[in-house]
Amino acid sequence: MTTQEIVSKLWNLCYVLWDDGTTYLDYLNELTYILFLKMCSEIPDGEEQIPEKYRWAELVKRDGIALKDFYKELLDYLGTKTSGRVLEIYAGSQTSIDEPKNLEKIIKSIDALDWFSAKEEGLGDLYEGLLEKIATEKKSGAGQYFTPRVLIDVITELVKPQLGEKCNDPACGTFGFMISAHKYVLDHNDNLIHCTTEQQDFEDIQAFTGTELVHDTHRLALMNAYLHDINGKITLGDTLSSIGMEMKDYDVVLTNPPYGIRKSGKRAFRTDITYATSNKQLCFLQHIYRSLKTNGKARAAVVLPDNVLFGSGDSEKVRIDLMNKCNLDTILRLPTGIFYAQGVKTSVLFFTRGETDIDNTKQVWFYDLRTNMPSFGKTNQLKKEHFSDFIKAYEAADRSSIKDERWTCVSREQIAAKGNELTFGLIQDENNIVPEDLPEPIVSAQNCLSQLEIATDLIKEVVRELQKTEK
Repeated sequence: MTTQEIVSKLWNLCYVLWDDGTTYLDYLNELTYILFLKMCSEIPDGEEQIPEKYRWAELVKRDGIALKDFYKELLDYLGTKTSGRVLEIYAGSQTSIDEPKNLEKIIKSIDALDWFSAKEEGLGDLYEGLLEKIATEKKSGAGQYFTPRVLIDVITELVKPQLGEKCNDPACGTFGFMISAHKYVLDHNDNLIHCTTEQQDFEDIQAFTGTELVHDTHRLALMNAYLHDINGKITLGDTLSSIGMEMKDYDVVLTNPPYGIRKSGKRAFRTDITYATSNKQLCFLQHIYRSLKTNGKARAAVVLPDNVLFGSGDSEKVRIDLMNKCNLDTILRLPTGIFYAQGVKTSVLFFTRGETDIDNTKQVWFYDLRTNMPSFGKTNQLKKEHFSDFIKAYEAADRSSIKDERWTCVSREQIAAKGNELTFGLIQDENNIVPEDLPEPIVSAQNCLSQLEIATDLIKEVVRELQKTEK
């Protein structure tokens, strides 16, 4: 049985819980509680951190009301009286399964799966398959927490994290970027078999870290890291609060931070952000380039909504600050439809922090992977081959030798002449209309539409919070 087949079987179990009113995210959390115990029983010495009384063998021997009561007791104990990753994963855990027969069916179905094949293909890959499944399921509303795996891997491949470097994701979601960075380092260093003990310990504990604000998503990140043998610190908290002030001196930052308007009054804001705007993405962007080492080598790749690329006021000031402190090397204009919950158009910014804070960006390369591209979604998913021409251009020794209409270079002077906007690089569409050449009123209307999309997403967020409160 392949990993994909196991993922499908696990996913189909969610239908068992619909009568209990369980949402997709509730189901994934519930599955995480149960899968952790099962996977620990399949790993040599994996159960050492779990009290014998609450191991998998004890869970599968019960049924009915006795099983439900024991399961509640197990969640409470593991979430309050253990330590390490076990405590982190089960902290605040509670079951949403009301019917004992449903709980029994899930546990026995999981126990009956072909775990030998799962271990052969990798338990981490199995879990990531589940995360990807929920991300592409429109009814789940979870797309905002997941970045497509192919995009993560392409970005990682281009940034090339190295052995001994400190990598971070300040809005890590389910830890996908750091999982990819970890895999890249292993693949390019013979799985560390020729490394010293000190190097191996560094990669295990210090090399890959992250922060996640949403508790349930943080739990998924912990589980994902555990199954990929990563023991780096994953903080539950808000990078834009005071805890973010300690997050610095990184060699690599890879992230897709949340966008929208920061709500006032919930958490104390950082005092070290120069332009303390309510715009989340502008604050995250400032945090990211400030968190990089100033050695001329520390680099970042960040997925951001296009409204960061234009606008006056704080938006322009942040762009100028970025181009002064960093070499803003490349902007990749992404296709539409690759993020379920994000209607706003997005781009990837690649930049390297300079040794000084003055005039580091001389020119910016743009690649248009948006215009005249197919519509991507669940039925037409983004694949690595869609990035092949961009990768070729990005990695070319002489970028100017690349003959591709999607690949253009813009000087800092040209950018300054346009109000320091970064809205370059889009080719003519099939109607021969270039967005940059539209009359100013139309450009302004497009900007307003982008802001409206952000406002719409915020309304959806408020509705979701109200629904949770009602439950």
